Amino acid sequence: MALASISRSVVQKVLAVETPEGAGALVRRSIGGMKLRNLTPFLMLDHFHVSQGAGFPDHPHRGQATVTYMLEGSSQHEDSAGHKGTIETGGVQWMCAVSVPILDSSATTDSGHAPIDRDEEVSMYHEFNLYDTHDIVVIHAEMPVHAPGEPDPRGMQLWVDLPHEYKMVEPSYQELAPNEVAIAYPEGPDGQVKIKIISGKSHGVESPVRPLGGCWFFHVIFDKKTTIFQDLPAGWTAFAYILKGSLIVGDQPIAHEAFHTLVLSADSKETGVKLTAGEEHTELVLIAGEPLDQPVVQYGPFVMTNRQEIQQTLLDYQMGKNGFEKAHTWKSIIGNR
Repeated sequence: MALASISRSVVQKVLAVETPEGAGALVRRSIGGMKLRNLTPFLMLDHFHVSQGAGFPDHPHRGQATVTYMLEGSSQHEDSAGHKGTIETGGVQWMCAVSVPILDSSATTDSGHAPIDRDEEVSMYHEFNLYDTHDIVVIHAEMPVHAPGEPDPRGMQLWVDLPHEYKMVEPSYQELAPNEVAIAYPEGPDGQVKIKIISGKSHGVESPVRPLGGCWFFHVIFDKKTTIFQDLPAGWTAFAYILKGSLIVGDQPIAHEAFHTLVLSADSKETGVKLTAGEEHTELVLIAGEPLDQPVVQYGPFVMTNRQEIQQTLLDYQMGKNGFEKAHTWKSIIGNR
C-alpha cells in the first residue's frame, strides 16, 4: 500500500541579503549566516554572482563536501593535485572526501540507494568523472569565465558536513556536464514543471551522483502556476531557497518571495513536501540531508568536530604537512592572472 502524501510545512524563514565575498564576488548566504547557522548536515549555501575581475582565488578545504551548480555562465576550477576544468551553465561539481574502499558493499547506502558491489562502485566513479586526488587536503581556485555577450557567472555553492569518520580521507570529484544531469517531469514532458536532479531521486528518476551520507538536491523550475509533491526521506533536514518568483509550501496560504530560505518541518509522518508556484517562472532549489549527530567546529574552510582537530589542522597548514604539503608552494594559474 502506498503511503499517503503528507506535506512538510515552513518552520523558519530567512532572507538572504547580498554581501561581498571572496575577491569582489557577491553572495546571498542562505545558510551559514548569523540568522541560520549549521542546519545539520548543511554548513553553508551561497547564491553567488561573480562579476568581471572577481572570483575565489587559491584556498584550502578540509572536512566537508562542496557542491557547485552553475545557473548562468561558467566557472573554471583548478587544484593542487592537477585537476582542472570548467563548469558550464547547468553543470555540477561535487567535491568531497571519498575513498572507494570505505563503503560496505553488503549494506544499503545512507542515501537510501540499493547496495552497490565493489566492481560496480569503481566503474561508477570512473564513468562519472570522479578523480582521486591522492591528498587529504585540496588547495583550489574557482574563477569565473567572462566573454563578450555572455552573462556573468551565477550559481549555487553548498557545503555539506561529512561524518567524522570521512573527514580525513582522500578528496575526490564527481562532475556532471549539463546534459548528464537527470531531469524529472512530474506532469510529463509537456507539463508545466521540471526538476533537475543534482543528487537523489524524484518521480522515478535518479541522479548518478553518490554523496557520502544522505543528501538530495533538486532545482525545481515552474513554467506556470501549478502544484507538485516531492517525496523526501522522513526525518531528514530539508529546506527550500527561492531563486525567482514566489512559492507556497504545503497547505499554508503564504506566498514566499525570492531570495528567502524556507526551513521545513521534519515530523516522522511527513512523506515529502507540496510545492505550489505562486506565479509563472518560479524557480527554487530544494535540498534535504540526513542529520549528523556530531558537533560542528568550523574555522573558515576547515570543518571538524572539536577544537583539537581544528588546532591540528591549523598547525598542519602552517607546517605544510598531513595533506598541506603544497599549501605554501602551489599557486593556481587561474587565480593568479
